[in-house]
Amino acid sequence: MSKKKKSYTLEEIYSPAAVSTQRERYAKAEAAFEELYGATDAVRYFSAPGRTEVGGNHTDHNHGKVLAASVSLDVIAVVTSCDEPIITVKSEGFPEDTVDISDLTVKEAEKNTSAALIRGVAAGFKNEGFKIGGFKAYTTSNVLKGSGLSSSAAFEVLIGNILSGLYNSASISNVKIAQIAQYAENEFFGKPSGLMDQMASSVGGFVAIDFKNTQAPIIENIPVDFASYNHALCIIDTKADHADLTDEYAAIPEEMKSVARYFSLEYLREISRADVILNMGILREKLGDRAVLRALHFFEENERVDKLVHSLKNNNFGDFLMSINESGNSSYKYLQNIFAVSDYTHQAIGIALNVAEHSLHRKGACRVHGGGFAGTIQAFVPSELLQQFKVDIERVFGAGSCHVLNIRPVGGAEVEL
Repeated sequence: MSKKKKSYTLEEIYSPAAVSTQRERYAKAEAAFEELYGATDAVRYFSAPGRTEVGGNHTDHNHGKVLAASVSLDVIAVVTSCDEPIITVKSEGFPEDTVDISDLTVKEAEKNTSAALIRGVAAGFKNEGFKIGGFKAYTTSNVLKGSGLSSSAAFEVLIGNILSGLYNSASISNVKIAQIAQYAENEFFGKPSGLMDQMASSVGGFVAIDFKNTQAPIIENIPVDFASYNHALCIIDTKADHADLTDEYAAIPEEMKSVARYFSLEYLREISRADVILNMGILREKLGDRAVLRALHFFEENERVDKLVHSLKNNNFGDFLMSINESGNSSYKYLQNIFAVSDYTHQAIGIALNVAEHSLHRKGACRVHGGGFAGTIQAFVPSELLQQFKVDIERVFGAGSCHVLNIRPVGGAEVEL
């Protein structure tokens, strides 16, 4: 990976067509900041993008491989430091969070809140020997909450970049910020996520990541322009609520790890598909069929990431699309994260996949996106079908439910205006 710059211009972060709109957006955010905290010449600006997972559905938490990208939707902040050990964050549309970072212990009452993420990132910095301090920030985001684009990871990475920029001379690496962000989400927020969301947001661009060693993940930039293949990358927001599905998400890594534990190991990456096949009978009896199926998905999905990368490097977009469809098929049948068994009457993702497949006419590709159960699907749509595809999707899920995304070349960063 190339060395991270201390700051980036709007022109480096956003597409040429978006720069003017973004400049207005930052100015509006600064006006909101001044209304809350008063005018100052010492404000600084930060941004962290949402992410899209292209391959490697639920592999990261078992030290697998993923293909992911930062996208053109982000959370931005207008920030000024302060002398008190207090972090105050007002996010547009949400109550203000005030966190005293002289106390960096886990607070049960804060679980599942943005305050927990702020405290957790600060604690992660302190644990790593980095400097921390107080600041005041106003943030605004177009990474839709619950959209499957990892708004929480973007927020964590944003806080990490602010602390790095204000108190550590922007010296903390993208990888370390991602690792700290995951720590905050796991230990303080209370969600057992893998490292993909934070890593894709923090590193930026279109990247293949191997998490075999999560302390030193192997990251490779994969240059790709979907428009050159006459396809658009779309995320379809089914607008289904997944607020109460933490247990469903948590069951996936736990069941996968239960298979590894049978072999006295911690993660599936440490065993092979052959190990599972040779012990199929006893694994099914002890752990149940779903755990075995989810393990089998892991091994096949890991190999599929390599196939996706190989296809893109060799400009074989047809094979790339085939592997995307295979990934979706595996998630539906083996991983089983399309709907929650605790709420089987609601299957918005299944509906979205059916509508998308019908609209694509056996072209392009579509699959569940991210964690699953509710939220979003991903589709690669031929340019000539895009307009009708959006009409078909939004007829079912409402205006604005089909997002056409661009890959963002820059991850979490300080922004020059």
